Amino acid sequence: MSLTTKTRKKQPELFLNRELSWLEFNARVLEEAMDAATPLLERLKFAIIASSNLDEFFMVRVAGLEEAVEDGDTSPDNAGLTPEQQLSQISERAHAMVEALYGSLCRDILPALAGRGIRIAALSDLDPQQRGSMLRFFRDEVFPALTPIAIDAGRPFPVLANLSLNLAVRLAPEPEGEGNRLATVQVPARLPRLLRVAGGEGSTYVWLEDVIRAELATLFPGQEVLESAVFRIARDAEMELDDEGGRDYVKTLEAELRKRRHGEAVRLEIESGASETLLSMLTVRLRVGDSAVYRIAGPLDVRGLLPLVDLPGLADLRDPALKPVPLPELGDDADLFEVLQSRDLLLHHPYDSFDPVIAFVTRAASDPDVLAIKQTLYRTSGDSPIVQALVRAAEEGKQVTVLVELLARFDEQSNIRWARRLEDSGAHVIYGIRGYKTHAKICLVVRRGARGIERYVHLGTGNYNDRTARLYTDFGLLTADPVIGADASAFFNALTGYSDPPRMEKLVMAPTQLRERLLELIERERQRAEAGQPAEIRAKMNSLVDGDLIRALYDASRAGVRIRLNVRGICCLRPGLRGSSDNIEVVSIVDRFLEHSRVFYFMNGGDEEVYASSADWMPRNLDRRIELLFPVENPACRKRLLEALDAMFQDNVKARVLHADGTYKRRRPPKGEEPFRAQLRLHAMTKRAFERARAATAPSFEPLSPEDGAV
Repeated sequence: MSLTTKTRKKQPELFLNRELSWLEFNARVLEEAMDAATPLLERLKFAIIASSNLDEFFMVRVAGLEEAVEDGDTSPDNAGLTPEQQLSQISERAHAMVEALYGSLCRDILPALAGRGIRIAALSDLDPQQRGSMLRFFRDEVFPALTPIAIDAGRPFPVLANLSLNLAVRLAPEPEGEGNRLATVQVPARLPRLLRVAGGEGSTYVWLEDVIRAELATLFPGQEVLESAVFRIARDAEMELDDEGGRDYVKTLEAELRKRRHGEAVRLEIESGASETLLSMLTVRLRVGDSAVYRIAGPLDVRGLLPLVDLPGLADLRDPALKPVPLPELGDDADLFEVLQSRDLLLHHPYDSFDPVIAFVTRAASDPDVLAIKQTLYRTSGDSPIVQALVRAAEEGKQVTVLVELLARFDEQSNIRWARRLEDSGAHVIYGIRGYKTHAKICLVVRRGARGIERYVHLGTGNYNDRTARLYTDFGLLTADPVIGADASAFFNALTGYSDPPRMEKLVMAPTQLRERLLELIERERQRAEAGQPAEIRAKMNSLVDGDLIRALYDASRAGVRIRLNVRGICCLRPGLRGSSDNIEVVSIVDRFLEHSRVFYFMNGGDEEVYASSADWMPRNLDRRIELLFPVENPACRKRLLEALDAMFQDNVKARVLHADGTYKRRRPPKGEEPFRAQLRLHAMTKRAFERARAATAPSFEPLSPEDGAV
């Protein structure tokens, strides 16, 4: 019987709910915003991230649960919760989180910034000259862009764009009419939300919506404005597509993106001072229940505060810069392909510079001996040097094949633009694979060398994005291993042509092999433990959700396998359950860089095996995505990767330990133990290694003696 089809009794007590676990992750992000030890502008940044995370959570996860309830779905998840029960618990937790977020923002962060001369003022706080300047700006720049929309029997409620900021305006009844009247005014998204006030000390700003609110009489002449309130709605942003993978698919996706702006409302945020009358007028027209309403005691959509994070100067309010370090093996004159013929190179971003990855593609694009470049692209930067290199390579006649994943959530429109640019250059572009999202990160270069045809491969755990490579921690492997090269060719041939799932020796692919392979590796450790041999699993990932893998880890723990997991986000496994997970430790680290790499270690009786992967341990990654797992075999590369993995478990500053009840507790250094912050330590180690390598290759000057023949 297959490991994946083995029948098991449902045991909801062994699992944590996926959505509630995600909310716990966002709470850890929010903790960074609330931590007085975090520099002030970094606290603001984390508050913005926590708020943005909630937006996406509602648009995708909550929307999905609400659709399930509407469809009558009462099936429980692994933790035993029905969709309706999940929505109830999510609402309670999310409301408390929003309250904590705005409490920290309005009571701590913004007042502290005001103490440093960066303040957000009400119009009434400005002197007459400053108010006059703001009102002139309204008249000249804002008023022409505004469209007041009345709502009555003949004019239905407008279709408001997802996440757009709006003013709801309650107007007095007409002399012969009955009841209040409602109107809306959308705050223009193309204008700056924070308006800098000229004059005075420091930096003073006012909100654009407050300037509009002060001039509502101009928008509704002759009408009595009873009240106004800023509000915002989050809409269902999930897309339902027939994954055909061709140009018609691109057109369908573009149509779905237009529809995303107008999906069903799943959350309504409104200023806390809004009256029940005005709120009721909105909820009826938006068809949202009480649980979806969030009264906000502060500025809606805190993304508007992002310009403050990027203000020049104020170095003491930010974390010290940690610049990426060049790779010692790749000096100015180094031939990258020649270096790879002698050894593999492991990159750990953002501690290592992303430049070698860019150089790998740009060098291949300009090298006359390169015959073909094949690459998957999931997310990349808007002006990506990698896309530019692929365009040049195609224009120069090289065979360029790019598998573009259009369904990279919220990056779809950007991906369509540069995919068409690649097509225009002559590259062969594959728009996804029917029924699967392509999430693998791989680039294959085929080159004619002195020894015949050579293959060079880059494999990664993160995207080919030079910008996020400075913010996300990821591993990349550059190799000329002929077996991996042959596997890479088989992988691309399977995706671009008609073939059965490829047979590969070293690479492991989802959805055809990866789940089975991971279960086999866990089972092997379990068997070694039962045989009395030392057995250990160490793994790092973003999310652990898959029921089969979690049950396999429980079995291994019961057999005595020591299991240490570094799971940044969602973890549905309960550690520390007597008789099931006594030997399992789960740690999460939220720090200045987003932990994004996936790394897996299996002791294997001393014959250790180490892998990195594009895949998390989630059903979507194992069953519905094209993913790759690759071995790290070079001893130096493996040593470095394991040092980074072990640092995750040594962290006693930013690490939180998961408990069986689903809560996380910050790990603090015991008395007398030196603080160990993994990300700072790893950057310092990378920098020291570079300096040692540079010192070892630096020229030395030694004076000649008479015995040396000096004249």
